Amino acid sequence: MISRRHTLGLLGATAATLALPSIRSARAAAATTLRIGWQKNGVLALAKRKGALEKRLSDRGISVEWSEFTSGPPLLEALGAGALDFGATGDVPPLFAQAANGNLLYVGLYSGSPEGSAILVRKDSPIQTLADLRGKKVAFKRGSSAHNVTVKALRKGGLGISDIQALDLAPPDASAAFKTGAIDAWSIWDPYLAIAEADPDTRILTTARGIVDSFSYFLANADFTKGNPQVIVDVIEELAKVGAAAQSNLDESIAALAEITGVPSTITRVTLTRPGANLGSVSTITDAAIAYQQGLADEFYNLGVIPRKLSITDIVWRPKAS
Repeated sequence: MISRRHTLGLLGATAATLALPSIRSARAAAATTLRIGWQKNGVLALAKRKGALEKRLSDRGISVEWSEFTSGPPLLEALGAGALDFGATGDVPPLFAQAANGNLLYVGLYSGSPEGSAILVRKDSPIQTLADLRGKKVAFKRGSSAHNVTVKALRKGGLGISDIQALDLAPPDASAAFKTGAIDAWSIWDPYLAIAEADPDTRILTTARGIVDSFSYFLANADFTKGNPQVIVDVIEELAKVGAAAQSNLDESIAALAEITGVPSTITRVTLTRPGANLGSVSTITDAAIAYQQGLADEFYNLGVIPRKLSITDIVWRPKAS
């Protein structure tokens, strides 16, 4: 698993590279390596397990390098700075990356189950409703999809972020704090959700169903995409094939994902069989997804969560018709 120190090292090295225009231009013009950031879930993990992208890109003389992240914000920080070329995240990380002038583009889309995100409390917690979160310590990774779930769930309960003690914790740290009772509630996504949910002392306060849509995105470094558009087309097409095949044979997919991620197959089965889960939902960006992201960007700006207004269409990439 890539460490925060490693990520910062990547960014430092990239900063030096960006200071040399000739090197940056060469990178954009003719890639020989595709550097991918991945997390412990979904079709990208399956593609890694199968070597699908390596096979697809071998005729182009392009190798693939993989770096694992525990959440979207550091992944997109690295991607936007040029330390990665391609990765996948939930809905909120791209907003923070765009607001920070990250050099990245939306290039693809997939959807999942709203039950794959939830706010958890301990089984014996006095918290029974969303309104009961007032004044409580609620952990989520700032800038992640869990940030959005938390904001919207609190609103449903008549609360705002200022009504809770919000703690910015990455999933591994939040998991430890949740187990020890150092926090009152935890907003999290699969597979961390399914792992925690398997503990009989854990209770779901609410899932994201009826609160947020479950859009996730593939993003790519803008320079890499402009210099290597067909590589991005190939990657999205191959991921769609991998996803469709995986959805048609869930037993095999569960075993494969469990092997590559280290998440037990019983937990992986939960994540892949939630209502609405669909590994075969990979596509290019749709107008509906853009509208969703724009609405989310406007809302987070109005709440003061991101510092400036964003135009999502400014960083949406669509392949040219052949």
